[in-house]
Amino acid sequence: MNRESFAPPRTPSSRRALLKAGAASAAAIATPGLARPAMAHSASPSPGLQEILWQDDVASDGGLSESGLDRLHEIMAGHVERGAAPGLVTLVSRRGDTHVDAIGMKAFDGNEPMQRDTIFRLASMTKPTAAAAAMILVEDCVLHLDDPVDEHLPELANRQVLKRSDGPLDETVPANRPITLRDLLTFRLGIGMVFTGEQSPIQKAMDAQQLTWVPNPQLLPEPDEWMRRLGSLPLMYQPGERWLYNTGYDVLGVLIARASGQSLADFMQERIFGPLGMKDTGFSVPVDKRDRLSTAYFPNMETGKLERFDDAANSAWSTLPAFQAGASGLVSTADDYLAFAQMMLNQGKLGDTRILSRPTVEVMTTDQLTTEQKAPTDDLGAGFWDNLGWGFGVSIVTRRDSAPDTPGKYGWDGGFGTSYRGDPSEEMITILLTQVAFMSPNAYVIASDFATAAYAAIED
Repeated sequence: MNRESFAPPRTPSSRRALLKAGAASAAAIATPGLARPAMAHSASPSPGLQEILWQDDVASDGGLSESGLDRLHEIMAGHVERGAAPGLVTLVSRRGDTHVDAIGMKAFDGNEPMQRDTIFRLASMTKPTAAAAAMILVEDCVLHLDDPVDEHLPELANRQVLKRSDGPLDETVPANRPITLRDLLTFRLGIGMVFTGEQSPIQKAMDAQQLTWVPNPQLLPEPDEWMRRLGSLPLMYQPGERWLYNTGYDVLGVLIARASGQSLADFMQERIFGPLGMKDTGFSVPVDKRDRLSTAYFPNMETGKLERFDDAANSAWSTLPAFQAGASGLVSTADDYLAFAQMMLNQGKLGDTRILSRPTVEVMTTDQLTTEQKAPTDDLGAGFWDNLGWGFGVSIVTRRDSAPDTPGKYGWDGGFGTSYRGDPSEEMITILLTQVAFMSPNAYVIASDFATAAYAAIED
């Protein structure tokens, strides 16, 4: 296929593009959808979870039509044939009936097909798992939602706050109160990514200190140094005042590590990934699995053409990074992430394994933001918050204005072209995995079509 013939027709500005790579993609996508039954080349799911999660190619009671699944496959295959992505994996599980479709190749210039067990960089789909890790520590009474984080994060104690968010860095006032765990989980700690207009002094300082999203995990310093840098800057807003994306979950990862006495990678492996059988999920890809890693692409910001960002042979995920980013660092597979998603949809439990309590999952998937906290972030795009809220690690649909927008549905997306939603009303989990960054308009079209066709396949 000729990928250059299907280059994106326009190029967003870099800051708005980064926004859409992580945050505003939720508004454009609404929700991702489901997938065709497993292809002949698809790998088997994880042993031990078979009876819990997967019932491929058997009589279904999931309420999904074969014709709808066929149409979804054709639409997704069409995007691959047109060169919008070299390949992709889609998954839906509804009432225990799971369908997986692996389409195309792992790289534009490669000859290795996408597989069911292909490994993808999750980017911001890391955030729901980081929120779950934090809430495990809350249930352990190691952390408390409304206690200051100063004990574990002294770098954030006694904060100064800019008089104006776009003003000079030395014009500040004292913070009204300390930053809490709840502030981190809801992106209300007072500092984060902003994506419109000219860069302000604080935004320039954050970029220079590598405190915004850095796609290459090996470029970040170790956590203590990263926290020192963050602590050297004032907040943009008072704690609790406004929703500002991304930074809070990198801070959250450091907090989890310090509070647990383990690295973030070790804690999540011990308390989430291991118990759920997520054998291919982590902050790096072992050498014996590297041939399963897909190639990631970013659009050239001037020409719009897709360019190779990271591949298996020279991957930035080949070794464990010094900074394990709670906002964006994980790699995973469709089946692995399904295990996490099913645990959440089951209100904290998968099979006989309980990760979180039902009340904890309920609070995580409830909108935690006030209208005032949402309103100042309209720079995310017109209408971003019209039918969305934010819980802990996930967005929540608050109003139905299209077929895929079921009130109460939750999940999030990743800047490398990944999406996840859990839909309690429809009893459905939907996962879309590509490695074409959402900075590419083509990635939005794929995700939007995925959502539309997925929900059109529901027949009950």
